[in-house]
Amino acid sequence: MRPDPADVHVPRPGRDETIGHRRDGGSDPRSEPAVPGDAPATATWDALGTTALVRVADPAALPAARRILAAELERIDLAASRFRPDSELERVNAAAGRFTRIGPLLHEAIAVALRAAALTDGKVDPTLGQALQLAGYVRDWRRLEHPGPEEPVSRPRLTVTRTAAWRQIELSDDPPGVLIPAGVRLDLGATAKALAADRAAGEVAAATGAGVLVSLGGDLSVAGRAPADGWLVHVTDDHRSGPDAPGQTVTLGAGGLATSSTTTRRWRHGDQVMHHILDPGTGAPVESPWRTVSVAAGSCVDANTASTAALVMGEPARAWLAAHGLAARLVGAGGDVVRVGGWPVELA
Repeated sequence: MRPDPADVHVPRPGRDETIGHRRDGGSDPRSEPAVPGDAPATATWDALGTTALVRVADPAALPAARRILAAELERIDLAASRFRPDSELERVNAAAGRFTRIGPLLHEAIAVALRAAALTDGKVDPTLGQALQLAGYVRDWRRLEHPGPEEPVSRPRLTVTRTAAWRQIELSDDPPGVLIPAGVRLDLGATAKALAADRAAGEVAAATGAGVLVSLGGDLSVAGRAPADGWLVHVTDDHRSGPDAPGQTVTLGAGGLATSSTTTRRWRHGDQVMHHILDPGTGAPVESPWRTVSVAAGSCVDANTASTAALVMGEPARAWLAAHGLAARLVGAGGDVVRVGGWPVELA
Protein backbone atom coordinates (compact mmCIF):
# COMPACT_ATOMS: atom_id res chain seq x y z
CA MET A 1 0.00 0.00 0.00
CA ARG A 2 1.46 3.32 -1.05
CA PRO A 3 -0.93 5.98 0.28
CA ASP A 4 -1.35 9.43 -1.16
CA PRO A 5 -0.42 12.34 1.09
CA ALA A 6 -2.20 12.78 4.39
CA ASP A 7 -1.65 15.40 7.04
CA VAL A 8 -2.41 14.83 10.72
CA HIS A 9 -1.03 16.59 13.78
CA VAL A 10 -1.78 17.65 17.32
CA PRO A 11 -3.53 21.03 17.30
CA ARG A 12 -0.78 23.44 18.30
CA PRO A 13 0.34 26.58 16.48
CA GLY A 14 3.38 26.02 14.34
CA ARG A 15 3.34 22.21 14.47
CA ASP A 16 2.76 20.27 11.24
CA GLU A 17 3.54 16.59 10.74
CA THR A 18 2.96 15.03 7.34
CA ILE A 19 2.38 11.29 7.11
CA GLY A 20 2.44 8.74 4.33
CA HIS A 21 4.42 8.49 1.10
CA ARG A 22 3.94 11.16 -1.53
CA ARG A 23 3.68 9.84 -5.06
CA ASP A 24 5.87 11.38 -7.71
CA GLY A 25 4.14 14.47 -9.04
CA GLY A 26 1.70 14.56 -6.12
CA SER A 27 0.92 17.92 -4.56
CA ASP A 28 1.56 18.67 -0.90
CA PRO A 29 -1.87 19.24 0.68
CA ARG A 30 -0.42 21.97 2.89
CA SER A 31 0.29 24.09 -0.19
CA GLU A 32 -3.42 24.90 -0.52
CA PRO A 33 -4.45 28.19 1.11
CA ALA A 34 -6.49 27.85 4.30
CA VAL A 35 -10.12 28.93 4.38
CA PRO A 36 -10.73 32.15 6.30
CA GLY A 37 -13.97 33.49 7.73
CA ASP A 38 -16.91 31.76 9.37
CA ALA A 39 -16.67 28.65 11.51
CA PRO A 40 -17.49 25.33 9.78
CA ALA A 41 -21.14 24.20 9.65
CA THR A 42 -22.26 20.62 10.31
CA ALA A 43 -25.19 18.33 9.53
CA THR A 44 -25.54 14.81 11.00
CA TRP A 45 -28.11 12.02 10.81
CA ASP A 46 -28.44 8.24 11.02
CA ALA A 47 -27.61 6.27 7.86
CA LEU A 48 -26.16 2.89 6.85
CA GLY A 49 -26.59 1.60 10.40
CA THR A 50 -24.32 4.32 11.76
CA THR A 51 -23.92 8.09 11.97
CA ALA A 52 -23.39 10.22 8.87
CA LEU A 53 -21.81 13.64 9.27
CA VAL A 54 -20.83 16.33 6.80
CA ARG A 55 -18.96 19.47 7.84
CA VAL A 56 -18.12 22.29 5.44
CA ALA A 57 -15.76 25.21 5.85
CA ASP A 58 -18.29 27.53 4.15
CA PRO A 59 -21.66 27.43 5.98
CA ALA A 60 -23.48 28.47 2.81
CA ALA A 61 -22.47 25.15 1.23
CA LEU A 62 -24.11 23.00 3.92
CA PRO A 63 -27.53 22.39 2.27
CA ALA A 64 -25.91 21.23 -0.97
CA ALA A 65 -23.34 19.16 0.92
CA ARG A 66 -26.06 17.38 2.87
CA ARG A 67 -28.01 16.58 -0.31
CA ILE A 68 -24.91 15.23 -2.03
CA LEU A 69 -23.93 13.00 0.89
CA ALA A 70 -27.50 11.71 1.35
CA ALA A 71 -27.71 10.83 -2.34
CA GLU A 72 -24.33 9.07 -2.27
CA LEU A 73 -25.38 7.03 0.77
CA GLU A 74 -28.58 5.93 -0.93
CA ARG A 75 -26.62 4.87 -4.01
CA ILE A 76 -24.04 2.85 -2.07
CA ASP A 77 -26.78 1.25 0.06
CA LEU A 78 -28.75 0.14 -2.98
CA ALA A 79 -25.60 -1.13 -4.68
CA ALA A 80 -23.67 -2.79 -1.85
CA SER A 81 -25.85 -3.46 1.20
CA ARG A 82 -26.00 -6.98 2.62
CA PHE A 83 -29.17 -6.05 4.51
CA ARG A 84 -31.38 -4.99 1.57
CA PRO A 85 -32.98 -7.82 -0.39
CA ASP A 86 -33.26 -5.45 -3.37
CA SER A 87 -29.58 -4.50 -3.45
CA GLU A 88 -27.30 -5.39 -6.33
CA LEU A 89 -24.95 -7.13 -3.92
CA GLU A 90 -27.67 -9.51 -2.75
CA ARG A 91 -28.48 -10.28 -6.37
CA VAL A 92 -24.82 -11.19 -6.89
CA ASN A 93 -24.79 -13.33 -3.74
CA ALA A 94 -27.94 -15.15 -4.84
CA ALA A 95 -26.29 -15.91 -8.19
CA ALA A 96 -23.02 -17.25 -6.74
CA GLY A 97 -21.42 -19.59 -9.27
CA ARG A 98 -22.87 -17.64 -12.22
CA PHE A 99 -21.70 -14.47 -13.97
CA THR A 100 -23.87 -11.45 -13.03
CA ARG A 101 -24.03 -8.09 -14.77
CA ILE A 102 -23.59 -5.19 -12.34
CA GLY A 103 -23.68 -1.40 -12.34
CA PRO A 104 -20.64 0.90 -12.19
CA LEU A 105 -20.87 1.68 -8.46
CA LEU A 106 -20.98 -1.95 -7.33
CA HIS A 107 -18.20 -2.70 -9.83
CA GLU A 108 -16.09 0.02 -8.19
CA ALA A 109 -16.96 -1.20 -4.69
CA ILE A 110 -15.95 -4.79 -5.50
CA ALA A 111 -12.74 -3.60 -7.18
CA VAL A 112 -11.89 -1.58 -4.05
CA ALA A 113 -12.59 -4.61 -1.84
CA LEU A 114 -10.39 -6.88 -3.95
CA ARG A 115 -7.59 -4.31 -3.88
CA ALA A 116 -7.85 -4.20 -0.09
CA ALA A 117 -7.64 -7.99 0.07
CA ALA A 118 -4.60 -8.04 -2.20
CA LEU A 119 -2.78 -5.26 -0.30
CA THR A 120 -3.32 -7.01 3.04
CA ASP A 121 -2.79 -10.59 1.85
CA GLY A 122 -6.40 -11.38 2.65
CA LYS A 123 -6.52 -9.83 6.13
CA VAL A 124 -9.34 -7.64 4.82
CA ASP A 125 -11.51 -10.23 3.06
CA PRO A 126 -14.76 -9.42 1.19
CA THR A 127 -15.88 -13.08 1.20
CA LEU A 128 -16.82 -13.17 4.89
CA GLY A 129 -20.55 -12.73 4.27
CA GLN A 130 -21.43 -16.29 5.22
CA ALA A 131 -19.19 -16.18 8.32
CA LEU A 132 -20.90 -12.98 9.47
CA GLN A 133 -24.29 -14.63 8.99
CA LEU A 134 -23.20 -17.64 11.04
CA ALA A 135 -22.04 -15.21 13.74
CA GLY A 136 -25.55 -13.75 13.85
CA TYR A 137 -24.87 -10.52 11.96
CA VAL A 138 -27.97 -10.95 9.81
CA ARG A 139 -29.57 -7.52 10.09
CA ASP A 140 -28.73 -3.88 10.74
CA TRP A 141 -26.44 -3.81 13.78
CA ARG A 142 -28.76 -1.45 15.65
CA ARG A 143 -31.49 -4.13 15.59
CA LEU A 144 -29.30 -6.84 17.13
CA GLU A 145 -29.26 -7.68 20.83
CA HIS A 146 -26.37 -5.79 22.41
CA PRO A 147 -24.39 -7.18 25.37
CA GLY A 148 -23.33 -5.22 28.42
CA PRO A 149 -20.15 -3.15 28.03
CA GLU A 150 -18.13 -5.42 30.33
CA GLU A 151 -19.16 -8.76 28.81
CA PRO A 152 -16.18 -10.38 27.06
CA VAL A 153 -16.35 -11.62 23.50
CA SER A 154 -17.02 -15.37 23.36
CA ARG A 155 -14.95 -17.86 21.44
CA PRO A 156 -17.15 -20.00 19.16
CA ARG A 157 -17.20 -23.68 20.00
CA LEU A 158 -16.34 -24.53 16.41
CA THR A 159 -14.25 -22.66 13.88
CA VAL A 160 -13.50 -23.63 10.31
CA THR A 161 -10.33 -23.03 8.32
CA ARG A 162 -11.29 -21.05 5.22
CA THR A 163 -9.70 -20.82 1.80
CA ALA A 164 -8.89 -17.48 0.17
CA ALA A 165 -12.03 -17.36 -1.98
CA TRP A 166 -11.45 -13.69 -2.83
CA ARG A 167 -8.67 -14.78 -5.19
CA GLN A 168 -11.25 -16.71 -7.22
CA ILE A 169 -13.56 -13.75 -7.82
CA GLU A 170 -13.69 -12.73 -11.48
CA LEU A 171 -14.49 -9.05 -12.04
CA SER A 172 -15.14 -8.09 -15.65
CA ASP A 173 -15.00 -4.61 -17.20
CA ASP A 174 -16.59 -5.50 -20.54
CA PRO A 175 -19.29 -6.42 -19.97
CA PRO A 176 -19.32 -5.05 -16.43
CA GLY A 177 -20.05 -7.99 -14.17
CA VAL A 178 -18.75 -10.38 -11.56
CA LEU A 179 -18.52 -14.10 -10.94
CA ILE A 180 -18.13 -15.24 -7.33
CA PRO A 181 -17.54 -18.89 -6.43
CA ALA A 182 -20.53 -21.05 -5.57
CA GLY A 183 -21.19 -21.03 -1.83
CA VAL A 184 -19.53 -17.62 -1.33
CA ARG A 185 -21.34 -14.54 -0.02
CA LEU A 186 -19.75 -11.12 -0.39
CA ASP A 187 -19.78 -8.58 2.43
CA LEU A 188 -18.30 -5.20 1.48
CA GLY A 189 -18.75 -3.58 4.89
CA ALA A 190 -15.01 -3.29 5.47
CA THR A 191 -14.50 -0.96 2.50
CA ALA A 192 -17.81 0.26 1.00
CA LYS A 193 -18.52 2.78 3.77
CA ALA A 194 -15.04 4.26 3.40
CA LEU A 195 -15.50 4.40 -0.38
CA ALA A 196 -18.75 6.32 0.09
CA ALA A 197 -16.98 8.81 2.36
CA ASP A 198 -14.24 9.42 -0.21
CA ARG A 199 -16.71 9.73 -3.10
CA ALA A 200 -19.02 12.09 -1.21
CA ALA A 201 -16.20 14.33 0.03
CA GLY A 202 -14.85 14.68 -3.50
CA GLU A 203 -18.31 15.40 -4.91
CA VAL A 204 -19.08 18.05 -2.29
CA ALA A 205 -15.77 19.85 -2.82
CA ALA A 206 -16.20 19.80 -6.60
CA ALA A 207 -19.83 20.96 -6.52
CA THR A 208 -19.55 23.70 -3.88
CA GLY A 209 -15.90 24.75 -3.90
CA ALA A 210 -15.92 24.42 -0.10
CA GLY A 211 -13.55 22.43 2.03
CA VAL A 212 -15.39 19.44 3.45
CA LEU A 213 -15.08 16.65 6.00
CA VAL A 214 -17.32 13.59 5.68
CA SER A 215 -17.59 11.08 8.53
CA LEU A 216 -19.40 7.74 8.28
CA GLY A 217 -19.29 5.96 11.61
CA GLY A 218 -16.09 7.81 12.48
CA ASP A 219 -14.30 6.96 9.23
CA LEU A 220 -13.28 10.33 7.77
CA SER A 221 -12.49 11.76 4.36
CA VAL A 222 -11.59 15.37 3.67
CA ALA A 223 -11.42 17.26 0.39
CA GLY A 224 -10.92 20.84 -0.76
CA ARG A 225 -9.33 23.58 1.31
CA ALA A 226 -9.33 22.91 5.03
CA PRO A 227 -10.17 25.59 7.60
CA ALA A 228 -7.27 27.69 8.80
CA ASP A 229 -6.62 25.42 11.79
CA GLY A 230 -7.45 22.15 10.01
CA TRP A 231 -10.28 19.73 10.81
CA LEU A 232 -10.41 18.97 14.52
CA VAL A 233 -10.91 15.23 15.20
CA HIS A 234 -11.14 13.37 18.50
CA VAL A 235 -9.77 9.83 18.05
CA THR A 236 -11.28 7.33 20.51
CA ASP A 237 -12.65 3.78 20.72
CA ASP A 238 -16.20 4.72 19.70
CA HIS A 239 -17.08 7.60 17.37
CA ARG A 240 -20.35 8.08 19.27
CA SER A 241 -18.43 9.12 22.40
CA GLY A 242 -18.08 12.77 23.28
CA PRO A 243 -14.89 14.86 23.22
CA ASP A 244 -14.22 14.01 26.87
CA ALA A 245 -13.88 10.28 26.14
CA PRO A 246 -10.38 8.80 26.51
CA GLY A 247 -8.45 9.31 23.30
CA GLN A 248 -6.51 11.98 21.46
CA THR A 249 -7.52 15.13 19.62
CA VAL A 250 -5.68 15.80 16.36
CA THR A 251 -6.23 17.96 13.31
CA LEU A 252 -6.54 16.48 9.85
CA GLY A 253 -5.46 18.58 6.89
CA ALA A 254 -5.92 16.17 3.96
CA GLY A 255 -6.65 12.55 3.08
CA GLY A 256 -8.53 10.21 5.36
CA LEU A 257 -8.54 8.82 8.86
CA ALA A 258 -10.24 5.62 10.03
CA THR A 259 -10.63 3.82 13.34
CA SER A 260 -11.40 0.12 13.74
CA SER A 261 -12.21 -1.36 17.13
CA THR A 262 -13.26 -4.64 18.72
CA THR A 263 -15.08 -2.68 21.46
CA THR A 264 -17.87 -1.48 19.17
CA ARG A 265 -20.41 -3.35 17.02
CA ARG A 266 -20.71 -6.16 19.54
CA TRP A 267 -23.87 -8.28 19.70
CA ARG A 268 -25.24 -11.31 21.42
CA HIS A 269 -25.75 -14.48 19.36
CA GLY A 270 -27.39 -17.18 21.45
CA ASP A 271 -25.28 -17.37 24.60
CA GLN A 272 -22.21 -15.88 22.93
CA VAL A 273 -20.96 -12.30 22.51
CA MET A 274 -19.52 -11.49 19.08
CA HIS A 275 -17.85 -8.55 17.35
CA HIS A 276 -17.62 -7.66 13.67
CA ILE A 277 -13.86 -7.94 13.04
CA LEU A 278 -13.48 -11.55 11.91
CA ASP A 279 -10.34 -13.59 11.37
CA PRO A 280 -10.51 -14.60 7.69
CA GLY A 281 -8.69 -17.84 8.50
CA THR A 282 -11.33 -19.10 10.93
CA GLY A 283 -14.43 -16.97 10.42
CA ALA A 284 -14.44 -16.23 14.17
CA PRO A 285 -14.06 -12.85 15.92
CA VAL A 286 -10.40 -11.96 15.87
CA GLU A 287 -8.33 -12.17 19.05
CA SER A 288 -6.02 -9.18 18.89
CA PRO A 289 -3.65 -7.47 21.32
CA TRP A 290 -5.17 -4.22 20.05
CA ARG A 291 -8.65 -3.09 21.00
CA THR A 292 -8.59 -0.05 18.70
CA VAL A 293 -6.45 1.03 15.74
CA SER A 294 -6.59 4.46 14.06
CA VAL A 295 -4.76 5.11 10.81
CA ALA A 296 -4.26 8.25 8.69
CA ALA A 297 -3.69 7.81 4.95
CA GLY A 298 -4.27 9.46 1.62
CA SER A 299 -7.90 8.28 1.50
CA CYS A 300 -10.53 6.91 3.82
CA VAL A 301 -10.42 3.62 1.91
CA ASP A 302 -6.68 3.20 2.53
CA ALA A 303 -7.01 4.25 6.16
CA ASN A 304 -9.90 1.84 6.80
CA THR A 305 -8.14 -0.99 4.99
CA ALA A 306 -5.05 -0.54 7.13
CA SER A 307 -6.86 -0.13 10.46
CA THR A 308 -8.92 -3.29 9.89
CA ALA A 309 -5.89 -5.28 8.73
CA ALA A 310 -3.90 -4.15 11.77
CA LEU A 311 -6.49 -5.57 14.16
CA VAL A 312 -6.38 -8.89 12.34
CA MET A 313 -2.56 -8.96 12.17
CA GLY A 314 -2.05 -8.30 15.87
CA GLU A 315 1.50 -7.54 17.00
CA PRO A 316 3.04 -7.71 13.47
CA ALA A 317 0.86 -4.73 12.53
CA ARG A 318 3.44 -2.35 13.96
CA ALA A 319 6.10 -3.31 11.42
CA TRP A 320 3.57 -3.60 8.57
CA LEU A 321 2.17 -0.11 9.14
CA ALA A 322 5.67 1.40 9.42
CA ALA A 323 6.83 -0.38 6.26
CA HIS A 324 3.93 1.14 4.33
CA GLY A 325 4.53 4.66 5.59
CA LEU A 326 1.26 4.84 7.51
CA ALA A 327 0.80 6.87 10.68
CA ALA A 328 -1.20 4.92 13.24
CA ARG A 329 -2.30 4.92 16.85
CA LEU A 330 -2.77 1.44 18.34
CA VAL A 331 -4.47 0.99 21.71
CA GLY A 332 -3.85 -2.22 23.65
CA ALA A 333 -6.44 -4.09 25.68
CA GLY A 334 -5.28 -2.32 28.83
CA GLY A 335 -5.33 1.14 27.27
CA ASP A 336 -1.60 1.45 26.53
CA VAL A 337 -0.95 3.44 23.35
CA VAL A 338 1.60 2.67 20.62
CA ARG A 339 2.31 5.25 17.90
CA VAL A 340 3.70 4.28 14.50
CA GLY A 341 4.95 6.11 11.43
CA GLY A 342 4.90 9.71 12.64
CA TRP A 343 1.57 9.69 14.46
CA PRO A 344 1.89 12.78 16.67
CA VAL A 345 2.66 12.52 20.36
CA GLU A 346 0.03 13.88 22.72
CA LEU A 347 0.89 17.22 24.26
CA ALA A 348 1.20 17.45 28.02
